Amino acid sequence: MSDTAVNQTSTGRTRERELDAAVSPLDLKTDIGFRETLSVVWRALTYLKYVKTRFALKCFFVGLALLTPLVMPWPMKIVIDNVILGQPVNPSAFPAYFAPFVQFLEGRSPFEMMVCIIILGAIMVALFGGFGTASGTTDQTEAGLMQGHDTATQTENEANMAHSKFAGLIGFIEFRLQLRLTQAINHLLRAQLFERIQKLPMSMLQDQRIGDSLYRIMYDTTAISNVFYQVIMSPPLSVFSAIVVLYVMATSYGSAPEIVWLAALILPMQCLAILPFPRLLRRRSQASRVAGSATTGNIEEGMSNILAIQSLGGNKRERNRFHQASAESFKRHRAQVLIQIILGIAVRASSALLGFLAFYLISSRVIEGMLTPGDYGVLFYYYSWLAGSLGYLPFIWARIQHSVPGIRRVFFLMDMPTEADRTGKELMEIERDVVMQGVGYVYPDGRRALTDINLKIRKGEITALVGPTGAGKTSLALLVPGLNDPTEGFIQIDDVNLTEISLVSLRKQVSYVFQETQLFSDSIKDNIRYGCQGVSLVDVTRVAKIAGAHDFISKLPDGYDTLLGTVTSKLSVGQKQRIAIARGLLKDASILILDEPTSALDPETESYLVSALKEAAKNKLVIVIAHRLSTIANADQIVFLEEGRILETGSHEVLMADPDSHYRTYVEIQSSVSEE
Repeated sequence: MSDTAVNQTSTGRTRERELDAAVSPLDLKTDIGFRETLSVVWRALTYLKYVKTRFALKCFFVGLALLTPLVMPWPMKIVIDNVILGQPVNPSAFPAYFAPFVQFLEGRSPFEMMVCIIILGAIMVALFGGFGTASGTTDQTEAGLMQGHDTATQTENEANMAHSKFAGLIGFIEFRLQLRLTQAINHLLRAQLFERIQKLPMSMLQDQRIGDSLYRIMYDTTAISNVFYQVIMSPPLSVFSAIVVLYVMATSYGSAPEIVWLAALILPMQCLAILPFPRLLRRRSQASRVAGSATTGNIEEGMSNILAIQSLGGNKRERNRFHQASAESFKRHRAQVLIQIILGIAVRASSALLGFLAFYLISSRVIEGMLTPGDYGVLFYYYSWLAGSLGYLPFIWARIQHSVPGIRRVFFLMDMPTEADRTGKELMEIERDVVMQGVGYVYPDGRRALTDINLKIRKGEITALVGPTGAGKTSLALLVPGLNDPTEGFIQIDDVNLTEISLVSLRKQVSYVFQETQLFSDSIKDNIRYGCQGVSLVDVTRVAKIAGAHDFISKLPDGYDTLLGTVTSKLSVGQKQRIAIARGLLKDASILILDEPTSALDPETESYLVSALKEAAKNKLVIVIAHRLSTIANADQIVFLEEGRILETGSHEVLMADPDSHYRTYVEIQSSVSEE
């Protein structure tokens, strides 16, 4: 191999590793063993309890499919032997369940027999639509390859297929039932997984790409409903129908047992043909889903940061990033499809071998006179049915390998501990204070944010967290509502350890206004009252006035009913911030935390907000993170942090009176910069 080829291969592998790492550090396991496969499938099947009635109806109509192989080949024998060749009708040459129809034809003319057979055929067509084999729909490998879909689109389409083996009335009903069944399961799983992700701790979500979560919700969940048919419906139907057909063949053609035994070898031969493929399919499917997640992540990031991309001239770079991710996704899917094609060739090769042997044996018995020409048609119909029914089973097992990695990715997030799992004492209202003793915090990646924090924050006061960028102010504030848990020390609220308090009740007592404004695609009114639905417009207007938002909201065409999803880009950063502040002020909570609430406010609005905070602090515990002197000067307690440590605490006057105070130096630098 040339140096160029080696370098290209190395670059390709490096790109693959980078792609995997970019998706999510939560779940990159690609090797799923046989035991874990069975465990995952079994767990997926437990979701049937939510659709018991629909599933029972589905089973009933699928069971009717057995009428086709039991009935359809025997009229063909009558046409060949009794109508064309003119042999006398012999009911004993037919299965007992079909003998009444044959007895009805005794003594009738060939024309009358054809009329009766046509009527029977018309009834079967009306019910089942056709006389295909149990293999059912078009081969999925071929269809997927022609569509050119990657794993995302393909799993979505497959999950919404009805998998009906017939047309006609029975097929129509079965189709409707399967469609409603799969969609009900898909909706349930998507809702459950979305809710689960919403409840994950922030520490876990910090390393989780949004695109990967979207992929799991939209595409990985569909793998579960897809498995329902592959595991529950098709295999039992195929095996049961095969047993029935083999029994009919054995009782009707006991004089040629070698033909029956040959038919019984179809499944063992095809199972041997697929032995090398399941593990390969599982690995390729997982790799394809990881690549699909990366593509989704690139789309999400590109749309979220589109203004930055356009302003910085990054369109070409983002195009190349997406091109690489998308190309890798299709590449990995092609590798998966290739294995499916080779599997199909192996299975069909074994079927072809047995088909040749069946042709030889049946033809020999017809030539010898042991079987009639009509028997030739019956046996080949049954052989085709068995080849389709049993031959589909190896493909089902192969497709399970395709679905299992997606199911595992869903359950991986389902099994992660959520904030809702933490129960404890109910916190009705904060009466005194929040106390931190020896608190430290280290990020999951090992970076230290806080060290030996000892602090008392009192109700009825404003506590301002001050310090340079990266000092640990936001990290400290996030500990109070339990958005992050301290890795060292402990936090008490009214002498009760924070870990002993129910997170649900704790969050009800906290109103947090984040530095990065977070608004929803809803009306301004509903954005402001997001945390307290049902609040009157009067109260919404009141807090909007306090936040300095009422004037510009009133000037909008629809006022408080203006949908932010359509005009958010037209609002200034300061206007968005005021809406977020109003939302924080409206919630009736004991703790109010504001992270840089005045960074985008004009001096007049800032002054008005500071006065409002002083009023709110009379019955609340208020924490403010700010850089502006005008915001923090009136705080009851100022906490100066640097490199994750508290260097000093006190009021503005006390700290400024100390010539060696870090806070004083900070204020003087800020003042000099402002004057310039």
